[in-house]
Amino acid sequence: MRKKTLIGGFSALLAALLLLSGCYRLPWDVTWHEPHVYKGKQDPLLAKMQGEELRERLRERFQAVQTDR
Repeated sequence: MRKKTLIGGFSALLAALLLLSGCYRLPWDVTWHEPHVYKGKQDPLLAKMQGEELRERLRERFQAVQTDR
């Protein structure tokens, strides 16, 4: 009887440790945020937005949708 209680208690402790370990975050894996400063990965679409051709196509699409209202 005591052996079953010990195994059950150990299993509960192990399950609690496994569940709580998912909430742990390494201190060097934290991204510090500053207002109005983007520190994420470089966006590949940002380089495409620099070209006038894409901007003109987006402007045309916007006008096509907005003028019917």
